[in-house]
This record gives sequence, structure tokens and C-alpha cells, in this order.
Amino acid sequence: MQPLIQFRNATLGYGPKIVLKDISFSILDGDFFGLVGPNGAGKTTLLRAILGTLKPMSGEVIVRNNNGKPVRFGYVPQRDTVDYVMPYTVEEVVAMGRYRQVGLLKSVSQHDRRIVHESLQHVDISELKHVAFKDLSGGQKQRTLIARALASEPEVLILDEPTNGMDLSSRLSILQLVRHLHEHDKLTVLMVSHLLDDVANYVKRIALVERSAFQVGDVDEILTAENLSALYEMPVTVSNVGGAKIIRAGGDNGNA
Repeated sequence: MQPLIQFRNATLGYGPKIVLKDISFSILDGDFFGLVGPNGAGKTTLLRAILGTLKPMSGEVIVRNNNGKPVRFGYVPQRDTVDYVMPYTVEEVVAMGRYRQVGLLKSVSQHDRRIVHESLQHVDISELKHVAFKDLSGGQKQRTLIARALASEPEVLILDEPTNGMDLSSRLSILQLVRHLHEHDKLTVLMVSHLLDDVANYVKRIALVERSAFQVGDVDEILTAENLSALYEMPVTVSNVGGAKIIRAGGDNGNA
């Protein structure tokens, strides 16, 4: 796999304030990559650098595909940050994903409408297309935002806390959808989450974002009891239950 996103000795911050210093890692074509860490550690700063809205204070952040062209991102923001006062329908929200291709003030073509329809089908919410976005459940809103990202025909799907505030059933449903998009649609996926169980059981590689101990590697290498206990400065257990990792604060590390 070739790198799509490369951080080369990058120092990131705002004004004189340094958030992450001298970090180097790559996100590869075909990766299912997780960004995890405590609040305020720098996950959002990394996202901004990847999306190009934050320039490094030093070093480089290189974002390009194998043909040397800019990478097309489909960005799914945190659900709670999307507040549509106007009563946009699900279909209208998903159509916003086409603005980059057609322009903000240009009319949507038949081709664009077909892509919007396919995106709705892909996340299994076609029957909701005429429903107001504000009237949806949390899981339905998340699927709508994922469909909007897919409508932009991305190479990389970025999801910021996609399961935050959901019940267990909705969490699993969204995570399984994201896994399907990675495995069957061959999308490179970057998922930001503070829910370690979600990340541990779905992503393949991970960046553990902590200002004094930034680490990147395979999930089994990074999400160990010893490593997490040191990061969070409390006892953390990593257990295996029915083939799934369970990560909890406190107790003895073991297998079940």
C-alpha cells in the first residue's frame, strides 16, 4: 500500500502554542485507521492538518494520491455540530455533497441526482429522503451525513466521533456500515473516536494521540493494558471476550 497522507517531522499548533511536536507517520491507501486519545490531546488538530485547514508550524503534511493529485476527502463531522435551522430534507442534505463538483450556485444535474440516490441507497435510508433532517434519530442523522460524504465520491472517508452519544445497537449498526464501506467499497477510512472498544475492534492501524507520547502502529501493538495504563495514568485492562477486545478502567488484565 502507498501512502496517501504523510506527516514528516510536523509540528502543529495555533499561533505560538504547540499542540503536537515533530510527529511522523503515514496513512496508507486502503488503511482503516483510528485516531484515539484524551480530549485536548490533538485529534482535532491532526484532522485540520489532514484536511488542509491548518498549516504545520514546521515540517510537512503531504496529502496526495498515487497519481500525485490531491486526495478527495469525504468528511463526516460530529453529529452534534450539524445544526440545520432550515428544514432541509435528507435528500437535500446528501445533495450538499455534490457542491464541490458542481459549484454552490449551479443546478444539480441528472448525473448528480443519480449519485445522491445511490448514496442514499448505499446507507439504506432511501425511504427517508423526504423527511426533514432535524426530525431524524441520531443513527439516521449519522447515516445521512455518511451518505453526504459518499456523494462527494471520496477516496478517503473521515469520520469524527461517528458513534458518540448512541446506544449500543445504533453504535454497532454504524460501525458495521463503516466496515462495509472499507471492505466492499475499498475506501480508505480514518475514524476519530474516544471510545476505545469501537476503535479496537474495527480499525487495523491506530495513532494514539498524546502530547508527550504520540504512537502509531497495529491495534494489537498499541492498545495494550500497559500502554493504555501509562497514557491515562490509571489501571486499564484489555480483555478478550468472544473474540472482541474489551477495554476498561481498573481491575486485572486477563482473558475471558
